[in-house]
Amino acid sequence: MRPARLLALLLAALSLCACGSLSRPAFQASDLAGPPPKGLADIRFNASDKDAAVRFGDPARKRALAQRTFDVLALSGGGSNGAYGAGVLVGLTKRGERPEFDIVTGVSTGALTAPFAFLGPSWDDRLTQAYTGKEAGRILKPRGLGVLFHPSFYSSAALRQLVDAYVTDDMLQAIVAEHRRGRRLLIATTNLDTEETVIWDMGAIASRGDDASKELFKRVLVASTSIPGVFPPTLIQIEGKGRELSEMHVDGGVTIPFFVAPESLLLWTAAKNSARPGRMYVIVNGKVDGSFGFTKGGALSIVGRSWDAMSKALMRTHLAASYGFARRNGGQLFYSAIPDSADADTSGLDFDAKNRAALFQLGRERAEAGWAWALPDDPNGPSDVPPAVPAPPAISGK
Repeated sequence: MRPARLLALLLAALSLCACGSLSRPAFQASDLAGPPPKGLADIRFNASDKDAAVRFGDPARKRALAQRTFDVLALSGGGSNGAYGAGVLVGLTKRGERPEFDIVTGVSTGALTAPFAFLGPSWDDRLTQAYTGKEAGRILKPRGLGVLFHPSFYSSAALRQLVDAYVTDDMLQAIVAEHRRGRRLLIATTNLDTEETVIWDMGAIASRGDDASKELFKRVLVASTSIPGVFPPTLIQIEGKGRELSEMHVDGGVTIPFFVAPESLLLWTAAKNSARPGRMYVIVNGKVDGSFGFTKGGALSIVGRSWDAMSKALMRTHLAASYGFARRNGGQLFYSAIPDSADADTSGLDFDAKNRAALFQLGRERAEAGWAWALPDDPNGPSDVPPAVPAPPAISGK
């Protein structure tokens, strides 16, 4: 499905869903004033809150003091293109160059990949199945005439079933064990009420160990993956001033395509003699560079093409900002993206089994061959031939 068709789908969803809505009690900004809602201060923060961002990252930085650097994996959104990123991770394992990352972050489909990536190569089989198995092929489940009474074109039932199938008790226990070692698994959602990126510490959520925390863990994953208009928003209950409120959360990619650091820290410089960013790997589940495509004169073609251009420009801008953050702090940033010459459908909404398998295989082959990576200032970018940038070496001792 090309960008213009994606836009047409979203516009259709918006028009058809004009009668449908998600009911919840109204509240004002004043209801959110004051300290963080009860029970949330230790498991999430707004990306615009610099002090909180530093505080949440402290355990990973302290853990990294021995080697003086901490290493980050950031996974972007991209819908079905997440199969590419899954393939890259499996390819890194096959090549023997899969680091143990101190921090793993995920946005949208990257949020679904992130727990597997965080737990390492022993979870590759489950990661592969999650992106190439039958369950993923059922994610886009149309509502039929029910769309008239709901705020999205598709139901999130199959998405929730996918999350339920893979977020098991043993996964949560493994995440808790790594969290206690100082490693961090962070997932972004977009709070539509505040128009802010919210970053959730998934290890802190899992560490609570009760049924409510398990449910919240799953809801955050579903929320981060819920493209507005395509899937319904996720309501997350919080305690406001004297009453319970329902926050509305959607796809983290609405406000941020990926993150190696929260937006409030992209201009931050690490203090002298403190642990600094080491290698930062960004997996972009999509294409980055602009490419020629004759634009027809219809409104959908024009707006769809504009949307595509805007999304790629935002990705390039965020890559450049993240690259500057890494260099300013003495680190390195590499990224992997789907090359422009790829034959697979990269719209992000093609969950056909053959397309997912092709994207997975593309990512795996490029990573295993050692030429999946590029630098943001490399004029050639990702390609189908080995780039001038050598593959990042394995990180010893981790």
